[in-house]
Amino acid sequence: MFLTRRFYIVMTAIILLFVAGFWFRFCYGVAVWALVLMVVLLVIDLVLLYSKRGLEASRVCAERFSNGDENKVEIRLESSYSFPVKLNVIDEIPFVFQRRDLNFALKVRKNEGKIITYHLRPTKRGVYGFGKIRVFASSPIGLVQRRFTCGEEQDIKVYPSYLMLNQYELLAISNNLTELGIKKIRRIGNNTEFEQIKDYVSGDDYRTINWKATARRNKLMVNVYTDEKSQQVVNVIDKGRVMQQAFDSMTLLDYAINASLVLSYVAMHKEDKAGVITFEKQFDTMVRPERGAGHMRAILDNLYHQETTFGESDFSSLCVNVRRFVTKRSLLIIYTNFYGENALHRQLPYLKQLANNHVVLVVFFEDTELDAYSKEPSRDIQDYYCHAIAKNVVHEKRNVVAALRQCGIYALLTKPQNLTVDVINRYLEMKAAHSF
Repeated sequence: MFLTRRFYIVMTAIILLFVAGFWFRFCYGVAVWALVLMVVLLVIDLVLLYSKRGLEASRVCAERFSNGDENKVEIRLESSYSFPVKLNVIDEIPFVFQRRDLNFALKVRKNEGKIITYHLRPTKRGVYGFGKIRVFASSPIGLVQRRFTCGEEQDIKVYPSYLMLNQYELLAISNNLTELGIKKIRRIGNNTEFEQIKDYVSGDDYRTINWKATARRNKLMVNVYTDEKSQQVVNVIDKGRVMQQAFDSMTLLDYAINASLVLSYVAMHKEDKAGVITFEKQFDTMVRPERGAGHMRAILDNLYHQETTFGESDFSSLCVNVRRFVTKRSLLIIYTNFYGENALHRQLPYLKQLANNHVVLVVFFEDTELDAYSKEPSRDIQDYYCHAIAKNVVHEKRNVVAALRQCGIYALLTKPQNLTVDVINRYLEMKAAHSF
């Protein structure tokens, strides 16, 4: 039982009346009657709240959360009281979220049920523990609150961003998802394999119109072509210290893991084989390129268990093991980060070796905070030099792209938040151009 603010306000007023009774006799009599009424109402309030169980609450959420996405959580309340009650609901969410705003105040009518919905955005993979649901109920009298402890403690696993898969599902069929940032890809040439004839829809290439079928059906018909099948796409994720920088509370490693998951999904629905390689000081894990049933689950489980490291990544070990395990010519998408040309030159010989047998796309990241800082006006001499250094770092990243392209290696410099869309666009462009 907890005494409410209303109780303390009323008691304060009664005490003041007793004090005023030293000078005004009628105030003493009013105070006595007010105290008696207060006690009676307090007893009635206790009987109303404690005469039955009154409230039930439960938490409903997915068995696993998607990293970097908004995950819905529901609290379902059922009142069996025969009068309306005011509630304060506190859900004991995992401490890692550091949120203090999940105290929900609401009113519930007699024998009514309600659902509270909120969202949580995890930024790190792992196991998150939920506690109990605490509900504080007060009757219309409002002098005391009764606390209910409801729900069960539960552990939720946070996986790489599988919710993105639903957003990109139609991408397996069409390249017209411009609302998600996916470009319409122009196919180079018409040497792809004919698949079927279908009705023309907005966005189809007018050059694929089948005029004979159009004349027969009296409406526009287009030829549909499919790309070459069973190509291999391997996501290679650097887990070294360069991938530990965080943007919007998520590390570059987690951005890369999320993008790898979605790209694997898209590639498999484009009838390519998808695989994953992780490396750090040494060659770490590998999921061989496949596209059979259950392969997405194998990729998801592999990415979920990746642990971060702060060591220096060994590209020489990567070269040796890629030559050993990836024998067919493949598209290697390497997620790493270069802070300047010096960092690139240390790894460039190994990237050239990989490019001899495979098509290599190196994906690295813009420092969005540093870029924004470099565009701010300088306030003094010291600030001017800091801005000059920041602009130089930003410029060096552009030079890294040029240096890679000169060596015949594809490069993609992207913002962390745009990584997934940019990587998918580049994959579709390369596939349409038959670059691998």
